[in-house]
Amino acid sequence: MTDEAPVIGVLALQGDVREHLTALAAAGAAARAVRRPEELAAVDGLVLPGGESTTISKLAVLFGVMEPLRARVRAGMPVYGTCAGLIMLAEKILDPRAGQETVGGIDMIVRRNAFGRQNESFEAAVEVKGLDGGPVEGVFIRAPWVESVGAGVEVLAEYDGHVVAVRQGNALATSFHPELTGDHRVHALFADMVRTSRAPESL
Repeated sequence: MTDEAPVIGVLALQGDVREHLTALAAAGAAARAVRRPEELAAVDGLVLPGGESTTISKLAVLFGVMEPLRARVRAGMPVYGTCAGLIMLAEKILDPRAGQETVGGIDMIVRRNAFGRQNESFEAAVEVKGLDGGPVEGVFIRAPWVESVGAGVEVLAEYDGHVVAVRQGNALATSFHPELTGDHRVHALFADMVRTSRAPESL
Protein backbone atom coordinates (compact mmCIF):
# COMPACT_ATOMS: atom_id res chain seq x y z
CA MET A 1 0.00 0.00 0.00
CA THR A 2 1.35 3.41 -0.90
CA ASP A 3 2.13 5.93 1.84
CA GLU A 4 1.17 8.82 -0.43
CA ALA A 5 -1.88 10.69 0.81
CA PRO A 6 -5.03 9.66 -1.05
CA VAL A 7 -6.61 12.41 -3.14
CA ILE A 8 -10.22 12.72 -1.99
CA GLY A 9 -12.66 15.17 -3.51
CA VAL A 10 -15.77 16.76 -2.04
CA LEU A 11 -18.61 17.39 -4.47
CA ALA A 12 -18.78 21.17 -4.14
CA LEU A 13 -22.18 22.00 -5.60
CA GLN A 14 -23.98 22.67 -2.32
CA GLY A 15 -23.64 21.86 1.38
CA ASP A 16 -20.92 21.92 4.04
CA VAL A 17 -18.00 21.45 1.67
CA ARG A 18 -15.41 23.33 3.73
CA GLU A 19 -16.06 21.21 6.83
CA HIS A 20 -15.56 18.00 4.85
CA LEU A 21 -12.33 19.31 3.34
CA THR A 22 -11.06 20.12 6.84
CA ALA A 23 -12.04 16.70 8.21
CA LEU A 24 -10.43 14.88 5.28
CA ALA A 25 -7.20 16.82 5.66
CA ALA A 26 -7.17 15.97 9.38
CA ALA A 27 -7.60 12.30 8.38
CA GLY A 28 -4.44 12.45 6.25
CA ALA A 29 -5.99 12.94 2.82
CA ALA A 30 -5.20 15.46 0.12
CA ALA A 31 -8.64 17.08 -0.09
CA ARG A 32 -9.97 19.15 -2.95
CA ALA A 33 -13.28 20.53 -4.20
CA VAL A 34 -14.88 18.83 -7.22
CA ARG A 35 -17.40 20.51 -9.51
CA ARG A 36 -16.56 19.34 -13.03
CA PRO A 37 -15.84 16.04 -14.78
CA GLU A 38 -12.12 16.76 -15.18
CA GLU A 39 -11.83 17.42 -11.42
CA LEU A 40 -13.70 14.20 -10.68
CA ALA A 41 -11.29 12.26 -12.90
CA ALA A 42 -8.34 13.46 -10.80
CA VAL A 43 -9.46 12.08 -7.41
CA ASP A 44 -9.15 8.63 -5.82
CA GLY A 45 -12.42 8.94 -3.86
CA LEU A 46 -15.29 11.38 -3.36
CA VAL A 47 -17.47 12.71 -0.55
CA LEU A 48 -21.08 13.65 -1.30
CA PRO A 49 -21.94 16.23 1.37
CA GLY A 50 -25.19 17.21 2.99
CA GLY A 51 -27.45 19.89 1.56
CA GLU A 52 -30.67 19.45 -0.38
CA SER A 53 -30.59 16.20 -2.32
CA THR A 54 -32.89 17.36 -5.12
CA THR A 55 -30.81 20.50 -5.69
CA ILE A 56 -27.55 18.55 -5.62
CA SER A 57 -28.83 16.04 -8.18
CA LYS A 58 -30.02 18.78 -10.53
CA LEU A 59 -26.73 20.70 -10.20
CA ALA A 60 -24.74 17.50 -10.79
CA VAL A 61 -26.59 17.06 -14.09
CA LEU A 62 -26.15 20.75 -14.97
CA PHE A 63 -22.39 20.65 -14.30
CA GLY A 64 -22.02 17.42 -16.29
CA VAL A 65 -20.77 15.30 -13.39
CA MET A 66 -23.74 13.00 -12.79
CA GLU A 67 -22.99 10.43 -15.49
CA PRO A 68 -19.21 10.37 -14.93
CA LEU A 69 -19.88 10.00 -11.20
CA ARG A 70 -22.26 7.09 -11.75
CA ALA A 71 -19.70 5.43 -13.99
CA ARG A 72 -16.88 5.80 -11.47
CA VAL A 73 -19.02 4.51 -8.59
CA ARG A 74 -20.03 1.50 -10.70
CA ALA A 75 -16.34 0.94 -11.44
CA GLY A 76 -15.56 0.85 -7.72
CA MET A 77 -14.36 4.35 -6.83
CA PRO A 78 -14.74 4.82 -3.05
CA VAL A 79 -17.54 7.23 -2.21
CA TYR A 80 -18.92 8.53 1.09
CA GLY A 81 -22.28 10.28 1.43
CA THR A 82 -23.54 12.22 4.45
CA CYS A 83 -27.23 13.10 4.91
CA ALA A 84 -28.25 14.26 1.41
CA GLY A 85 -25.21 12.34 0.18
CA LEU A 86 -26.70 9.17 1.65
CA ILE A 87 -29.85 9.82 -0.37
CA MET A 88 -27.72 10.32 -3.49
CA LEU A 89 -26.15 6.87 -3.01
CA ALA A 90 -29.49 5.06 -2.63
CA GLU A 91 -30.88 2.84 -5.35
CA LYS A 92 -34.39 4.00 -4.41
CA ILE A 93 -35.99 6.94 -2.59
CA LEU A 94 -39.41 6.37 -1.04
CA ASP A 95 -40.61 9.94 -1.54
CA PRO A 96 -38.56 11.53 -4.33
CA ARG A 97 -39.14 15.06 -5.53
CA ALA A 98 -39.99 15.58 -9.19
CA GLY A 99 -36.87 15.27 -11.30
CA GLN A 100 -34.74 13.93 -8.46
CA GLU A 101 -32.01 11.51 -9.53
CA THR A 102 -29.54 9.43 -7.56
CA VAL A 103 -26.03 8.18 -8.22
CA GLY A 104 -26.77 4.76 -6.73
CA GLY A 105 -24.08 2.47 -5.40
CA ILE A 106 -25.73 1.14 -2.24
CA ASP A 107 -28.60 -1.35 -2.40
CA MET A 108 -30.88 0.53 -0.02
CA ILE A 109 -34.21 2.32 0.12
CA VAL A 110 -34.19 5.64 1.98
CA ARG A 111 -36.73 8.09 3.33
CA ARG A 112 -36.01 11.82 3.00
CA ASN A 113 -36.32 14.13 6.05
CA ALA A 114 -37.31 11.07 8.10
CA PHE A 115 -36.11 12.49 11.42
CA GLY A 116 -38.04 15.74 10.98
CA ARG A 117 -37.58 19.23 9.63
CA GLN A 118 -34.82 21.78 10.22
CA ASN A 119 -36.19 22.91 13.59
CA GLU A 120 -36.22 19.30 14.77
CA SER A 121 -32.48 18.82 14.22
CA PHE A 122 -30.60 17.16 17.07
CA GLU A 123 -27.34 15.58 18.20
CA ALA A 124 -27.01 12.05 19.54
CA ALA A 125 -24.29 9.56 20.43
CA VAL A 126 -24.11 6.84 17.78
CA GLU A 127 -22.16 3.59 18.06
CA VAL A 128 -20.56 2.92 14.69
CA LYS A 129 -19.35 -0.59 13.95
CA GLY A 130 -15.63 -0.74 13.26
CA LEU A 131 -14.74 2.57 14.95
CA ASP A 132 -12.65 2.45 18.11
CA GLY A 133 -12.91 5.07 20.83
CA GLY A 134 -16.58 4.95 21.71
CA PRO A 135 -19.63 6.45 20.02
CA VAL A 136 -19.47 9.34 17.58
CA GLU A 137 -21.56 12.45 18.11
CA GLY A 138 -24.05 12.40 15.28
CA VAL A 139 -25.51 15.69 14.08
CA PHE A 140 -28.89 15.04 12.44
CA ILE A 141 -30.20 17.92 10.28
CA ARG A 142 -33.36 17.12 8.29
CA ALA A 143 -31.80 13.70 8.24
CA PRO A 144 -32.93 10.69 6.22
CA TRP A 145 -32.92 7.16 7.46
CA VAL A 146 -32.49 3.85 5.67
CA GLU A 147 -35.78 1.96 5.39
CA SER A 148 -34.27 -1.29 4.12
CA VAL A 149 -31.05 -2.73 2.73
CA GLY A 150 -30.13 -5.52 0.35
CA ALA A 151 -28.17 -8.61 1.28
CA GLY A 152 -24.83 -7.08 0.29
CA VAL A 153 -25.13 -4.05 2.57
CA GLU A 154 -23.51 -3.95 6.00
CA VAL A 155 -25.37 -1.94 8.66
CA LEU A 156 -22.82 0.04 10.67
CA ALA A 157 -25.10 2.00 13.00
CA GLU A 158 -28.67 2.41 14.14
CA TYR A 159 -30.38 5.16 16.12
CA ASP A 160 -33.83 4.97 17.68
CA GLY A 161 -34.50 1.75 15.79
CA HIS A 162 -33.54 3.14 12.39
CA VAL A 163 -30.49 2.43 10.24
CA VAL A 164 -28.27 5.53 10.02
CA ALA A 165 -24.93 4.23 8.69
CA VAL A 166 -24.21 1.61 6.02
CA ARG A 167 -21.44 0.30 3.82
CA GLN A 168 -21.48 -1.72 0.63
CA GLY A 169 -18.07 -2.43 -0.86
CA ASN A 170 -16.37 0.91 -1.48
CA ALA A 171 -19.50 2.95 -0.73
CA LEU A 172 -20.09 4.38 2.76
CA ALA A 173 -23.03 6.49 3.94
CA THR A 174 -24.28 8.13 7.14
CA SER A 175 -27.55 9.92 7.90
CA PHE A 176 -25.66 12.28 10.20
CA HIS A 177 -22.89 14.86 9.77
CA PRO A 178 -19.60 13.81 11.43
CA GLU A 179 -17.80 16.70 9.73
CA LEU A 180 -19.54 19.18 12.06
CA THR A 181 -18.22 17.75 15.33
CA GLY A 182 -14.42 17.83 15.18
CA ASP A 183 -14.36 14.02 15.46
CA HIS A 184 -12.68 12.81 12.28
CA ARG A 185 -12.87 9.05 12.80
CA VAL A 186 -15.51 8.43 10.11
CA HIS A 187 -13.47 10.44 7.61
CA ALA A 188 -10.38 8.46 8.67
CA LEU A 189 -12.31 5.24 7.99
CA PHE A 190 -13.17 6.52 4.52
CA ALA A 191 -9.59 7.63 3.86
CA ASP A 192 -8.46 4.09 4.75
CA MET A 193 -11.04 2.70 2.31
CA VAL A 194 -9.54 4.90 -0.40
CA ARG A 195 -5.99 3.85 0.45
CA THR A 196 -7.00 0.19 0.30
CA SER A 197 -8.72 0.65 -3.05
CA ARG A 198 -5.53 2.15 -4.50
CA ALA A 199 -3.24 -0.58 -3.15
CA PRO A 200 -3.22 -2.96 -6.17
CA GLU A 201 -2.20 -0.12 -8.51
CA SER A 202 0.78 0.71 -6.32
CA LEU A 203 2.27 -2.80 -6.32
